[in-house]
Amino acid sequence: MSRIVFLILMFAGLACTDKENPVIMNVQPEPGDPVENADKDSTFYYLALGDSYTIGESVAENQRFPVQLVEQLKADGFEMQPAKIVARTGWTTDELATAIENENLKNSYNLVTLLIGVNNQYRGRSADEYRGEFRNNLQTAIKYAGNKAQNVIVISIPDYGVTPFGKSRNPEQIAKEIDEYNAINFQETQQANARYVEITAISREALNNETLVASDGLHPSGEMYRRWVEKILPEAKKILESQK
Repeated sequence: MSRIVFLILMFAGLACTDKENPVIMNVQPEPGDPVENADKDSTFYYLALGDSYTIGESVAENQRFPVQLVEQLKADGFEMQPAKIVARTGWTTDELATAIENENLKNSYNLVTLLIGVNNQYRGRSADEYRGEFRNNLQTAIKYAGNKAQNVIVISIPDYGVTPFGKSRNPEQIAKEIDEYNAINFQETQQANARYVEITAISREALNNETLVASDGLHPSGEMYRRWVEKILPEAKKILESQK
């Protein structure tokens, strides 16, 4: 009898132990089930803002500097969407600002470049006006870079005075005013804590190298844009590496 009582108590104790310490099974999710902490989207998005130098007037689409930049970034292992380009030949700082307002853009991009001002200079607009409008353009660029100034690259204005077109239009005066405009956009970029890439020196090599000028005798060739990308690429990679 005592043995029967013992066995009953033992089984009762085991039942109680199983309830207090249930076995936890490691169940693997079925294919297609949502998984917590899944890897974030590793695709990068790039917004290029500017004028003829950004849209690549007189060169093939694959020679535009934003397109070449994306291809170089892909070659270096970054998953890139095609560049979103908001640019048109002839645009000034205020015209770019208006165009951006009318574009259907993402809330933020991983990388933003800004190159604007040559048409302000060409139309004879004042440096003071350029400063204020460029500052607004830069703040807009920063906004679309997720409010992260370090994810924006400002590119200096090239000197078209060395081109066949520019040589007949007082190249010394053009060079002087381009330098003045670039001093302004450099100062504004530093104050905003964004990045800056100087390509004006490369553009001036066109004085003695016709392969750096497009067939229209004014705009950069695909080769010149390739040279620009060589200087822009290291900064772009730093920006994207910081977001991996």
